[in-house]
Amino acid sequence: MPSNGEAKPPSPYAGHWVARLHGQVIAQGGTPEQARRAAQSSRFKESPEIVFMPTSIPLNFPPLLDSVRAALPDHKTVYLVGGAVRDLLLGRATHDLDFALSGEAVKTARRVADTLKADFYPLDPERDTGRVIVTAEDGKRTVMDFASFRGPDLEADLLGRDFTLNAMAVDVGTLALYDPLGGALDLREKRLRQCSPSAFTDDSVRILRAVRLAAAFGFHILPETRQAMKEAAKFLPNVSAERLRDELFRILEGPQPATSLRALDMLGALAPVLPELASLNGVAQPLPHVRDVWTHTLSTLTYLEMILAALAPDYNPDTASDLFNSLMVMRIGRYRQQIGEHFNTLLNVNRSLRGLLFLAALYHDVAKPLTKAADEDGRLRFWGHDLESADIAAARGRALQLSSDEIDRLKIIVRNHMRILNHTNRLAKEPKSPSRRAIYRFFRDTGEAGVEVCLLALADLRATYEHTLPQNMWAAGLDVVRLFMDNWWEKRADSITPPPLLNGNDLMHELDLQPGPLIGELLEAIREAQAMGEVSTREQAFALARAHLSKEPP
Repeated sequence: MPSNGEAKPPSPYAGHWVARLHGQVIAQGGTPEQARRAAQSSRFKESPEIVFMPTSIPLNFPPLLDSVRAALPDHKTVYLVGGAVRDLLLGRATHDLDFALSGEAVKTARRVADTLKADFYPLDPERDTGRVIVTAEDGKRTVMDFASFRGPDLEADLLGRDFTLNAMAVDVGTLALYDPLGGALDLREKRLRQCSPSAFTDDSVRILRAVRLAAAFGFHILPETRQAMKEAAKFLPNVSAERLRDELFRILEGPQPATSLRALDMLGALAPVLPELASLNGVAQPLPHVRDVWTHTLSTLTYLEMILAALAPDYNPDTASDLFNSLMVMRIGRYRQQIGEHFNTLLNVNRSLRGLLFLAALYHDVAKPLTKAADEDGRLRFWGHDLESADIAAARGRALQLSSDEIDRLKIIVRNHMRILNHTNRLAKEPKSPSRRAIYRFFRDTGEAGVEVCLLALADLRATYEHTLPQNMWAAGLDVVRLFMDNWWEKRADSITPPPLLNGNDLMHELDLQPGPLIGELLEAIREAQAMGEVSTREQAFALARAHLSKEPP
């Protein structure tokens, strides 16, 4: 017997339903029915008691669940299902809660929304699915979906899901766990296993989800599951662009996006989703590049992830992974708070700016196979690949049903990704820092996206050289980025967006001009001169406009 100071060993039946006769456990299962069937196989003439054995690890349910429970109708049993249960068992906080019940799901969702004074959407009335969105005082949202069983009962609903660790449910009223496929054990053993042989042919987008979960939680995809993913990859073109986009962004926003994309490529699942990337594999690049275009692209994503982590507001400088990271933190770590706030801004409420930056990194060199040519010395070049890549990236953004704001940002990042690198090469060789005019024109062309361009350029630089990166080249890149960030966050009103001295009406009245493109050209010339420190008064602005007009052809 354990002493008073020793912990009681967990029950071997913890988290399971058991069948008991005369106080003795005679069978167990993941659901009451499984325990009952197991008991009947040996004690078919007897009627055992079916009870749930509490989990050995206390489940820390979000406080919101108490409010949901209080809002539910008394006659309706509602189950928390899927990823939320998985995250509870992992001790992870979650803001996406899925509930399953036997009918009246939209009606129940509306009732919960009314009680909580939350937003309600009839997400899919044909399939009886409603959505409730609760927004906290700090702006964080919790999304709760209520859906009718996909099948005659809860067990059938769970058996039809993607992976065993997502095929668990908790009774919201009793907090009992339902685990018909042994998902809790797979979760403890870090195994990713499909619920049924047809899981991926039923819904091939689950291939992307499997790769994402493996990267996010360190799960091992079982061989038979991996083989099923390969066989079902051919069905991915049948999946809607919106669903592919959403899973792709979850991969790009999560940990190890490069590893995930490499895995998708090996499974034959990348080309159906992002077909333009297939041509990058094996395309050689001249020095200083040390990898082909595809491997370089994946390496860029890896370094970008590392750079964003090192510049995150909660970064611990004691964990700097290498000398180059340490130098970066010393040079531009002062802007980690501004960088964090920058990436908290949203172009679309459903997707992050971080995910869009990783998509830009994935496409930044996509046109190199199309622009490959030799110069006079026989050296391989990719003239104009940045402009061509921007157009290809924008086209893929449209195919993925991104918003117009996201497509514009994607195109700006890719189109301008070489500019910081060009300044870096010049500074390392001459040395010559970017001029005030260059800084002004860079942000005139990139705006807010200039921050992402700077960070992508650093990742691109590291991926170009990898272990051969000279320290002076990295120092030059950091100096360029620091200069641009200094101007963006500390001198913007002087060097990037000076207050206007004149407007179009002033110019038309003073210089007897008609409305037209010329007015915009004059205003831009004045703004640039202000940023250079050459113009600071209205009189000087008018003088510059007159000088500009004198150079115009008659």
